[in-house]
Amino acid sequence: MAPQLTLYHCPYSRSTGVMTLLEELHAPYALHVMNMKKGENREAAYLAVNPMGKVPAIRHGDAIVTEQVAIYLYLADLFPDAKLVPLPGDPLRGPYLRWMAFYGSCFEPAIVDKWMKNTPADKSSCHYGDFDTMFNTFIGQLSKGPYLLGDRFSAVDVLWATSLGWMGAFDLLPKLPVIEQYVARVTSRPAFAAANAKDGELAAAQAA
Repeated sequence: MAPQLTLYHCPYSRSTGVMTLLEELHAPYALHVMNMKKGENREAAYLAVNPMGKVPAIRHGDAIVTEQVAIYLYLADLFPDAKLVPLPGDPLRGPYLRWMAFYGSCFEPAIVDKWMKNTPADKSSCHYGDFDTMFNTFIGQLSKGPYLLGDRFSAVDVLWATSLGWMGAFDLLPKLPVIEQYVARVTSRPAFAAANAKDGELAAAQAA
């Protein structure tokens, strides 16, 4: 019997993207739901899973995986039959890993720095260089479309479309058609509707 796969989840948070990926993978999973507004993700029981108190996190048998990008990589590799991951030897494996890493190491930190109006570091020492170069690099890739790997939809699109969607909702991004069309294209998939429906039910239950 395969090990139990559990997603530690707070509705309408970063873990929603992982739940969407699980739906895309048609993976069997259980939810361990917490109420972020009540601080349940900061209680000792969850801090034993992730001392950072952040979601998402997953438990797969005896393995615990935290950090958003690591979880996407782990899950897509765990269910290769879903064909959401280029396997080793596939020419797209490198670009796939690149854009997974680019999100966490460059894109989100740069967006947050700009949003918080942090003084930009010198681009020779800043881990993402400078905002404009970073952003234009991403837009250049996205413009090749329809997905980040060209014609091939993959787990990396779930990560990016989910994240770009909430960034756009909070006006953290320029209003560019290439971004809006990409987000609309990816989030129109049934897995996104399924995950959003589950989040709606969970959020309503927590509010009751």
